[in-house]
Amino acid sequence: MTHGIVSAPQPEAVEAGADALQKGGNAVDAAIACALVQTAVDPQMCGIAGFGSMHLYLSEAGKHLFLDFHGRAPSKATPEMWEDLIIKEAEDGFGFILKDYVNDIGYGAITTPMSLRAYDEALKRYGTMTLAELIEPAIGYAENGMLVRPHINYFWNSDEGGGKAPHSMRLTENAEARKIYVKSDGSLHRLGETVCNPDMAETYRCIAREGVDDFYTGEIGKRIITDMEANGGLLTAEDLQDAMPKEADPLWGEYRGLRVATNQPPGGGVMILEMLNILENFDLGKMGHNSPDYIATVSEAMKIATVDKDNHVGDPNFVDIPLEHLTSKDYGAEMAARIKSGEKTHVPRFNPGGTESKDTTHVSTADEHGNCVSLTHSLGMPSGVITPGLGFMYCGCMAVFDPRPGHTGSIAPGKSRFTAMCPTILFKGDDPFFVVGAPGATFITMGVLQAILNAVDFGMNAQEAVMAARFCTNSETIDVTNRITRRTQAELEKRGYPVRRSPLSYHFAGVHALCKTNAGWDGGADPGRDGMAMSV
Repeated sequence: MTHGIVSAPQPEAVEAGADALQKGGNAVDAAIACALVQTAVDPQMCGIAGFGSMHLYLSEAGKHLFLDFHGRAPSKATPEMWEDLIIKEAEDGFGFILKDYVNDIGYGAITTPMSLRAYDEALKRYGTMTLAELIEPAIGYAENGMLVRPHINYFWNSDEGGGKAPHSMRLTENAEARKIYVKSDGSLHRLGETVCNPDMAETYRCIAREGVDDFYTGEIGKRIITDMEANGGLLTAEDLQDAMPKEADPLWGEYRGLRVATNQPPGGGVMILEMLNILENFDLGKMGHNSPDYIATVSEAMKIATVDKDNHVGDPNFVDIPLEHLTSKDYGAEMAARIKSGEKTHVPRFNPGGTESKDTTHVSTADEHGNCVSLTHSLGMPSGVITPGLGFMYCGCMAVFDPRPGHTGSIAPGKSRFTAMCPTILFKGDDPFFVVGAPGATFITMGVLQAILNAVDFGMNAQEAVMAARFCTNSETIDVTNRITRRTQAELEKRGYPVRRSPLSYHFAGVHALCKTNAGWDGGADPGRDGMAMSV
């Protein structure tokens, strides 16, 4: 590595980030170049009308911080507006299923678009290049076409069940979306075909020319609000004007002598620290990687953290979170003792259904100056809505709010919903050692946790750490990928655990990581998301 390294789920985006580094840009420039291309080549996983969390360790400037840009409920939202429409809660806790999908598909699903403002602010404060420069590759992919890769094809054509809207509806319900993603014969574009989006290209050119303010308070913003008002959307001009990322300090912990920096609530960092604190009380290496003992122990830690998240973690501006207690070593030891006693944690759900769509992406970068960035950004569950002539899809994050008033995740105007996003950096002393993050909804924290354990407890390099077979437990069931042995599954079932096998070999988040070695930075990209790591 001469200039730096980039790891992300889309090869096109990785190339853009690497090009930014090669031109003399820093890790922030590379991350934003990558993120912008991601919005063009993976437009249901992320977009300029999305949200996210950006972890910045800036060695040169002596800064270590987060730019958090979580999705907010629009100012027209009210706690009780969907109370009578509840069908059930998702089994994994990622949202509620309502009658006619009003919180999931269409204009009612949209939260405040935050991503574009955050990209621009990151560059203005900490980058060396401009958004106008870095958006050029994204314009090219929008204009000339994105290639339908295996993961895109899988997402478009899969139905994860549980009562959520089929993924295809997110491409076919809105006339503008159909114009882009549906062919003349009525079918979606297939694997290997090219999808052009000239309206997105023109919108991006306008942003490059006029600046990001045009999206939030200018002509693009006016078109957005006109569309919302004409179609019963909750988003207002004031919501757009108030969209601004929040700068926050990292949430700190420690695991086996390493310092762990992750994000504050409403991000998922609290779950990472809680699970690590519990698992530090076990000799995981002695158990053996993905052995029945290991999976049962880690799964119980996952369940405990899930219950605590459901009960206590939300937007700190609206919820009093016992953060010090949840992330304390004493509480971790107490929960470890509970696991050792044989007690199994129950994860309550309101009329549970199935699992949810995991519509997010990630990028990790590091540069020659010691700067590191871990950025997770998303559309949540894409709303399926595209304003005529603008080309980009809005996020659909209202589905994650609790439609029952009086709960931690209940709807309130201006409130951010919990997100499992947890871009995390582990340090050996003062030096970054492991940079990690993932897409994957409620699977995110579970995937990031396992990558950390793989690197720290089992000595894996970055690629090994993200490729190792994963499992996930955020309900009563242990979900396993198809590479977890059936012998292990049988032993877990003998112990009384329901086990559900995925047909996928790589699943439960799409983890991407960088690991510092004696030879420099080593990159790992999750094969299940089509990505790659590239150093320049």
